[in-house]
Amino acid sequence: MTTHRVRAVAASGCLAIAALTLSDCGASPPSTHMKPSVATSAENMGGMDQLIAAAKREGSLNAMFVPRDWAGYGALIDGFEKKYGIKVRDEDPGATVPVVINAVKSRKHQANAPDVIGLGDTYMSAAARQNLLAPYRVATYDAIPNSQKDPQARWANNYGGYISIGCDAKRITQCPQTFADLLKPQYKGKVALNAGDPNTSSSGFAAVYAAALANKGSFDDIQPGLDFFAKLKKAGNFDPVGATTATVENGQTPININWDFLNLNYAHELRSKGVYWQVSIPFDGSFTQYFAVAVNKYAPHPAAARLWMEWLFSTEGQNLRLYGYARPVLMDAMEKDGTLDKAAAARLPTVEGTPQFPTDTQLEKAKAVVARGWAKAISS
Repeated sequence: MTTHRVRAVAASGCLAIAALTLSDCGASPPSTHMKPSVATSAENMGGMDQLIAAAKREGSLNAMFVPRDWAGYGALIDGFEKKYGIKVRDEDPGATVPVVINAVKSRKHQANAPDVIGLGDTYMSAAARQNLLAPYRVATYDAIPNSQKDPQARWANNYGGYISIGCDAKRITQCPQTFADLLKPQYKGKVALNAGDPNTSSSGFAAVYAAALANKGSFDDIQPGLDFFAKLKKAGNFDPVGATTATVENGQTPININWDFLNLNYAHELRSKGVYWQVSIPFDGSFTQYFAVAVNKYAPHPAAARLWMEWLFSTEGQNLRLYGYARPVLMDAMEKDGTLDKAAAARLPTVEGTPQFPTDTQLEKAKAVVARGWAKAISS
């Protein structure tokens, strides 16, 4: 009896206020949609339209280390802002891994905290273990290879590249093609790394790994890579200056060991300025890595952060990676369903064989070896 009275009063209340609002009346059940800060998919929020609307209300996205000349980020930022009207603020395009991780840790619940981060998958795995990342499954999550994503959806690889050798063909008579070539006397003082230090640069670390593979090392043994750079330094060929667009343009770093998408971008950007930058993937030390993206668990703009993830893994976003000379993680799936830009894919350097990847355990061990041994290797 009591139950019927409660229902009757509720019904009368709805009729009384019907002229003002219908939001709490009628037969529709209460909304069970999650808040953006805890949503693990767009469906949790009621679908993409709801996610987009929430992100637009937030109006901005805080990012860190999304340099415009890196793997198509410039076009991705512009496209996101134009499509959704959400401003992307990249606080520090040149941030190192420790700076990014420290910002996530130290700015919890602060308005200037990064909403999203992008790092090598090893570093992202470490961030996940520290409970810094929010689980989120993009619409295309199932198409991402299992080896390229966290089983708990805290991060997923978005794009990758190969270690390559870039060379200013106007300043270097014969460009090196292999790691063995780099030891030749004609390259004295000319061989540089991106950022210079493999302990703060993913490309630098990968260059040491690639050098190890070229010198009888393995995923379990990176020491030959350190030994190679020690020889390079002793021969006088190693240039400790970190390579940038400016140093490539002015000839300060005429040979650069770097990701192929960065070296290819140098070639594209500087061609009009008279720089003829050649790029090759050394067959004696082929090493590839993919880069992960994730949502900060304490993102101040949680809806915009999740929408950014959807954008990066959309067909349009993945092709923009390709236009930036990076290899989108959904490349095989997109090639099969016909959505891959074939002309853009044809610009990538040819690689042979199926890419192999070190395990997290192997990577952690290798990082520790490089951390202990890099300074000694180049101090001779």
